[in-house]
Amino acid sequence: MLDVRKLRLLRELKIRGTLAEVAAALRYSPSSVSQQLALLEKEVGVELLRKSGRRVLLTPQAEVLVTHTAALLETLDRAEADLAASQTRVAGTVRIAVFQSAALALMPDALTMMTREFPDVRVEMVQREPETALYETFARDFDLVIAEQYPGHAAPRHAELDHLPLTTDAIRLAVPPAGLDGGGIRSVVDAAGSAWVMEPRGAASRHWAEQACRLAGFEPDVRYETADLQAQIRLIESGNAVGLMPDLMWTGRETTVQLFDLPENPRRSIFTSARKASAERPALRTCRAVLARAAAVVAV
Repeated sequence: MLDVRKLRLLRELKIRGTLAEVAAALRYSPSSVSQQLALLEKEVGVELLRKSGRRVLLTPQAEVLVTHTAALLETLDRAEADLAASQTRVAGTVRIAVFQSAALALMPDALTMMTREFPDVRVEMVQREPETALYETFARDFDLVIAEQYPGHAAPRHAELDHLPLTTDAIRLAVPPAGLDGGGIRSVVDAAGSAWVMEPRGAASRHWAEQACRLAGFEPDVRYETADLQAQIRLIESGNAVGLMPDLMWTGRETTVQLFDLPENPRRSIFTSARKASAERPALRTCRAVLARAAAVVAV
């Protein structure tokens, strides 16, 4: 009989690409991963891996096993969810990946509610960029991801993940306070000659912000790049830059910059995703319900 643990290593190699990355993800040594896959080859009696430079490629026979392994893991996920649902106590660990503004605005209240109402649920949170977090949730590094989608931009879709809307927030032009450099700026067009702060290239928010400037008739002078929106706020409030800021960043803190509405009042969509096979785990459903309550409190 095939060993599910070895089969999972094969699937991980398909997803992550190298033995070193598989080892890091599963906290094994690379030599242990290699040995287990070699044993799997002996068990099935066919070649599963071929070397290509420093990487290894899966053979067609390995791809067949990976497809079946994915189905096996989904079945195990559903079995675990059904077993947990048969108990009266909501318990377990939920690993959540979350981007910065949601971590600041939603997670403190959500964690407080979870601790008070469901003390047997352990919530672990890691900050990740949404595109990365969605993939890592598909890869089973996380149970749940809080992700974002900008107007006109589709977030990455993985067939194994569901998509549950959580809330939305407005995106506005953020300008230094009155009296600092930036006086007179009331619109994106007015900010054509200003220094801008944006997230690094590749982020959906960066692409969206650049498009907003181009639609206004200019190429932005992106002088500062940082994924840390709190650092962006500091640059704007100190008079060094202008930027486009989602309203969720102001939850629980004083607005220290001037904010101006954008044409058509664009809003960012915030949603959660989990693997469909495990979405009915009581601890996971409870976390999503509590997050929805936290989002309703700060809805803007």
